[in-house]
Amino acid sequence: MTARLTGLPVIDLSLADGSAGDLARLHDTLRAAATEVGFFQLTGHGVTAGETAELTDAMHAFFALPEADRLAVSNLNSPHYRGYTRTGTERTAGRQDWRDQLDIGAELPPHVPGPGEQPYWWLEGPNQWPAAVPGLRAATLNWIDHLGSVAARLLHELLTSIGARPDFYDYAFAGHPHLRLKLVRYPGTSPDGTAQGVGAHKDYGFITLLLQDEVGGLEVLRSDGTFLSVPPLPGAFVVNLGELLEVATDGYLKATSHRVVSPPGSRERFSVPFFYNPRLDAHITPLDFPQAHHAPGATQDPRNPLFAEFGRNELKGYARAHPEVTKRHHPELLAA
Repeated sequence: MTARLTGLPVIDLSLADGSAGDLARLHDTLRAAATEVGFFQLTGHGVTAGETAELTDAMHAFFALPEADRLAVSNLNSPHYRGYTRTGTERTAGRQDWRDQLDIGAELPPHVPGPGEQPYWWLEGPNQWPAAVPGLRAATLNWIDHLGSVAARLLHELLTSIGARPDFYDYAFAGHPHLRLKLVRYPGTSPDGTAQGVGAHKDYGFITLLLQDEVGGLEVLRSDGTFLSVPPLPGAFVVNLGELLEVATDGYLKATSHRVVSPPGSRERFSVPFFYNPRLDAHITPLDFPQAHHAPGATQDPRNPLFAEFGRNELKGYARAHPEVTKRHHPELLAA
């Protein structure tokens, strides 16, 4: 695809409401993007400019707070890995990321694992809300609800595009799917000059929808080992597929590594990744689709084994990315 060289494909989800020809075009472009690139820009999603402004205004207000107010909702307080991560304390592949962020998920009571229950249930629990930004709770929880609906529709159309039953994975999202988002600020280049805003990685779940500002910095790994810069497209979400979909389709659908290069100097960049993840205890069944016996095989990484049960992958990722939270609340995971 020429998109590999010149940019990502742009896909209009509103074509799903059009004619038979529109629907066929949507499925053709979705299939090509998901099997060849694993990334695309999504328009026609129905998220309004007003909703986006409500979210970004609340995000900017949070990051404008004095550091003491942000640290009052530090994720070090939370056994559920919810809350604020101070700049430089998150790690990707063992290296320091130069960003700070607020982790928010579906608002649920704490699930303390009982005897015989998996430790990943610690990931289900309440958020931490800064008192000084009262609008943040409604803006972020509304965003989770709306983008959850967008992602569910996108997944149905994607599965249809490869000849699978569109509701094949509905069981995995029934009940309390592990939907979450991050409000992220990249505060410029780190004092030591390294440019790792966040290191190269793949997402664990099904689908990520990213809202990025006009600054840019997102880069997608090409098949030749170089990185493609993803310029912001106003009104669009950058979409990438997670590793569970790659594993479930034996590599037919692509989960692609990506990173963020820090903006130069002291310029700030803001983004909001939303993660459409199944229930923590969902066991992901291999997808039944026509090309299943001709798939190339999923990527294997012995440093990062993937499990069919989503929660095991998610907890492993959080435990590694936030070692200080893990050390404080779950030291038994450090030896895992």
